[in-house]
Amino acid sequence: MNDFWMILILVFVGFAVLFGIIGLAVFAMYFRLWLRAYFSRAWISPLTLLFMSLRKVNPTTIVDAHIMALQAGLKDVTARQLEAHYLAEGNVLRCVRALIAAHRAKIPLDWNTASAIDLAGRDVLEAVNTSVNPKVIDCPDLKKGRGTLDGVAKNGIQLKARARVTVRTNLSQLVGGATEETIIARVGEGIVSAIGSCATHTDVLANPMLIARAVLNKGLDSQTAYEIVSIDIADIDVGDNVGARLQADQAEADMRIARAKAEERRARAVASEQEFRALTVENQAKLVLAEAEIPLAMSESYRAGCLRSQRQITNGTPA
Repeated sequence: MNDFWMILILVFVGFAVLFGIIGLAVFAMYFRLWLRAYFSRAWISPLTLLFMSLRKVNPTTIVDAHIMALQAGLKDVTARQLEAHYLAEGNVLRCVRALIAAHRAKIPLDWNTASAIDLAGRDVLEAVNTSVNPKVIDCPDLKKGRGTLDGVAKNGIQLKARARVTVRTNLSQLVGGATEETIIARVGEGIVSAIGSCATHTDVLANPMLIARAVLNKGLDSQTAYEIVSIDIADIDVGDNVGARLQADQAEADMRIARAKAEERRARAVASEQEFRALTVENQAKLVLAEAEIPLAMSESYRAGCLRSQRQITNGTPA
C-alpha cells in the first residue's frame, strides 16, 4: 500500500515538474513580449500569447498593435478584435495607424468601420490621410490620353477646358462607394453640360467660375467614396466654330439633295421628250401607211365604177 502511494506521488511530482518546465519554457519564450505589454498596460497573459501562436496568430503583431492603440488613447480596441482581424487576413497595424490618425484629426472612425474598409481591399490609412490632406484629381485624366473636355456653347463655338478637382475621402461611403473614375466622369459630364447651357462662349471666357458653380450645385459626389471640396478650371481655350461647320455641312447636304432632285426632274423630262419623239415617229409611220392606201382605194373605186374620170365628166358619160 505504501508503494502504491509512493508511485502515485512520484507520478504526480513528475507531471508537476513537466508542467513546470513547459510553463517556464513558455514564460521564457514570451517573457520579453509579455513584459513589454505589461508595462504598457496592455494586459495580455503569457498563456494568451501561447494560444495566439497555436491559432497561427503572430503575437508580436497583436501586442504591438494593442500597445499603439492604448498609448494613443483608443481604449475600445481589444486584443480579441485585433486577433479576429488578423485571422481574417486583414492588416492589423495599418488599421490601428488609421484609427490613431483619425483620432488625432477628430475624424469619426471606429474599429468596425476601419476593419471593414481594410477587408474590402481599400487602403484605410490612405483614406484617412486623404480626409486630412485632400488630394487633387485632374479632369480629364491625362493618363487616359485625352487632354481636354470639349463643349459647345449655344452660339456654336467650341470650348476646350481642363479642370482640377479637390476631393477628400468620405469614410462613411468608402465601402461600396464609387471611385475616382466616377468622379472624373461626372465632373466631365457636368462641365460639358455647363458649357452647352451658356448663351455664348464669351460668357464662359469672362467668368469660368460659372462652370465650377454649375457643376458643384449638381451634387456629383453622391454615392461616391469622396467628397468634392472644390472644382477649379485650370485652362480653357477656344476651339472650332462647330455651329458654322454644321451649318455649312447642312447647306452642302441640302445642295446635294437639290441637285439630286433637279437631276431626277431632268431625267424625267428627257424620258418624256423621248417618249413624245417616239410617238411622233409612230404617228408619221401611220400617216405614211394611210397615204399609201389612198391610191389603192382610188384604183378599186375606178374598177368598181364608183369614180369617173375628168373626160367622162365633161362628156356626160355615165360611170
